[in-house]
Amino acid sequence: MFYYLNGTVAEIAAGLAVIDCGGVGYACATTNYTLSQLKKGERARLYTYLHVREDIFELYGFASQQELNSFKMLIGVSGVGPKAALAILSATTPQNLALSIVTEDEKALTAAQGIGKKIAQRIILELKDKLAKEQSSFTVPSGGGSAPMPLGGSKSGEAAAALAVLGYGSQEISTALKGIDMDALPLEEIIRQALKKMVK
Repeated sequence: MFYYLNGTVAEIAAGLAVIDCGGVGYACATTNYTLSQLKKGERARLYTYLHVREDIFELYGFASQQELNSFKMLIGVSGVGPKAALAILSATTPQNLALSIVTEDEKALTAAQGIGKKIAQRIILELKDKLAKEQSSFTVPSGGGSAPMPLGGSKSGEAAAALAVLGYGSQEISTALKGIDMDALPLEEIIRQALKKMVK
């Protein structure tokens, strides 16, 4: 229903921001990161998700599309609701979340308030399984840029998988990974550089 809200920050509270758009205040539940990017009285844009539960409408807002994509990805996991997804995204960045899923790092997920080991395992299992099904034939450039390699256990494949977790398409990922030195850089830096290209 809403793609984003563009207006003035009217109020900021714990886990909540109110954006005034043409005299109407929209209350958005949000993450610590997004709150840190807002200042009362200044203009802001929040990418939104409207969650409908029975007769309750809840609006969630995020400073970046990466955060929004990560939120939607998390609430798609069985047993993970909006509050749990916000807790995870308040404890980590979308980039590190994707890295945690690809590398099966349960501890990084359980660092979020209210997220136990079982939920962390389910997030990793369901999202890696979904990724494997969707990207089974996806290829990304090798370090030299001369030949494609399948999505998988290589550093290039893991970087592509992490970017796919964030909601990027195969063509976007292939383009972003071109020219990055896969051999010399750690996985986290490869992902960071690719994301930097994508948000330009």
